[in-house]
Amino acid sequence: MKITILCVGKIKEKFYRDGILEYSKRLSRYVKLEIVEVADEKTKDQASDGEMELVRQREGERLIASMKEDGYVVCLAIEGKMLDSVELSEKIEGLGVSGNSHIYFVIGGSLGLSKQVLSRADYLLSFSKMTFPHQLMRVILLEQIYRAYRIMNHEPYHK
Repeated sequence: MKITILCVGKIKEKFYRDGILEYSKRLSRYVKLEIVEVADEKTKDQASDGEMELVRQREGERLIASMKEDGYVVCLAIEGKMLDSVELSEKIEGLGVSGNSHIYFVIGGSLGLSKQVLSRADYLLSFSKMTFPHQLMRVILLEQIYRAYRIMNHEPYHK
């Protein structure tokens, strides 16, 4: 199985990079992991709705261009389905069993995902009704994927 974390922008803060590196290292024994960052758009303060939509659209075009047609696309979105850790593990395992060898987890930029990206999604996943910084979401997502593989392999992991 190959998992690609497809996200907008680069991580500047060392503590986020350290968390990403740690979970990437832990995951390497279970799955081929790739993290693809696409450039983010600068958003001016007090941007209009139209300007914000244009930012989402430009970032979305970059995200879509980074996806292969045969990949299963999971977009992180507040309006998505909330799963617990066991359900996420079952979802990932079920995708592998049904022949999906490449899963994309897509994290938008600070303004979220464009309509085009959301329409390309095979599944919308929500971690909470709350909004998280997209940089922190990478760490949370990697930790949950790592937890999912521990669960799949019947290995202990704190609850």
